[in-house]
Amino acid sequence: MARIVVMGAGIGGISQIYELRKQFGKQHELVLVGDSDRFEFTPSNPWVAVGWRTQRNITIELPKLMDKYGIAFHGQGVRKLHPADNRLELNDGTSIEYDYLVIATGPKLAFEEVKGLGPHGGFTQSICKTGHADIAFADFEKLVENPGPVVIGAAPAASCFGPAYEYAFILDTELKKRKIRDKVPMHFVTPEPYVGHLGLDGVGDTKGLMESEMRDRHIRWTCNAKITEVTEGKIRFTEVDENGKDKKEHELPFRHCMILPAFKGVDAVMGVEGLTNPRGFILIDEFQRNPTYQNIYAVGVCVAIPPVGPTPVPTGAPKTGYMIESMVTATTHNIACAVEGRSVDQRATWNAVCLADFGDTGVAFVALPQIPPRNTNWASRGKWVHLAKIAYEKYFLHKVRTAKTEPYYEKMVLQMVGAKRLKDGV
Repeated sequence: MARIVVMGAGIGGISQIYELRKQFGKQHELVLVGDSDRFEFTPSNPWVAVGWRTQRNITIELPKLMDKYGIAFHGQGVRKLHPADNRLELNDGTSIEYDYLVIATGPKLAFEEVKGLGPHGGFTQSICKTGHADIAFADFEKLVENPGPVVIGAAPAASCFGPAYEYAFILDTELKKRKIRDKVPMHFVTPEPYVGHLGLDGVGDTKGLMESEMRDRHIRWTCNAKITEVTEGKIRFTEVDENGKDKKEHELPFRHCMILPAFKGVDAVMGVEGLTNPRGFILIDEFQRNPTYQNIYAVGVCVAIPPVGPTPVPTGAPKTGYMIESMVTATTHNIACAVEGRSVDQRATWNAVCLADFGDTGVAFVALPQIPPRNTNWASRGKWVHLAKIAYEKYFLHKVRTAKTEPYYEKMVLQMVGAKRLKDGV
């Protein structure tokens, strides 16, 4: 009997352990290792930050649930991975040995790379974790009591821009509901070379869609922006030209500020030779497998993916839900092959499909494949995207509670996008 361990209990890790359970049943020992005892549905964090959801709405306790489905669970978190020994050293000093390991940790949030960034010891908010979104909501309530300028955006080398746009537009929608939007000037600050780049060099007309949305909502923006420092109530950044040379220094005041940080690999894998790149992301081959340690696989945000192309201020490539689903399915198949002594042969579909909710509408985009030139390069705006994002939340939380494995993006989003394209005559 093989022991298969999944390291990380977020969207990628939960999806992976359930697909492995479906594949192997009780044939092999399955172990899930998280850094807490609960699952958080991260895509709903922008809603938590404006009070549309609470932590209780989007979190699920894991120990009893995993026991129900015959999956061993550890919530202590991993101190260090020792791949040469096939061993995880946990934060409580104990260890777990494995025959096969899937790393699905997500990223470490690199707040330290910009002075004054982050909710703990800094002056900006975050929606990357549900606890951070709770803190952001408390700060949002202060903004409501005493309206003033808002700055939203992303730090240099950020790779996940969608949530920043979502939060800006969701915040705009909520401020309008409270009839105080006229008292809150908003500015979007991003390292992207243009609005709607998204780390993907745009998808369809995301540039035009996002610029139109910004203008309609009276949100100013600065691109090619390199945030250098945040102090209490002030953010400083350098705007560069198309060659990356300094063009203009900016300083903006704020009462509320949410900046997405750059990502790195988690401490437990950082610096493991042959396993990670210099920023700690897991190196994989075309089969989701690490070339050096071939019993280690990786899925999700922790995977090393090169940028789509050079930009004046560094940006990374996002890993969307559809891509993660595809990684999980390929990894499950390939581990089954390895366990049975067969050659691994399944590759993930590196396509980008994303739903970006704007509170009262939204934008969906499809990039097949993610890196240009593409076979499909399409984006569309409408209220249907907002409704689809709500459906995704309900579906995934149900999936976690019931150990379902059906892929949401493949079966639902692409059908909706296909129907929308047919309606538009595309």
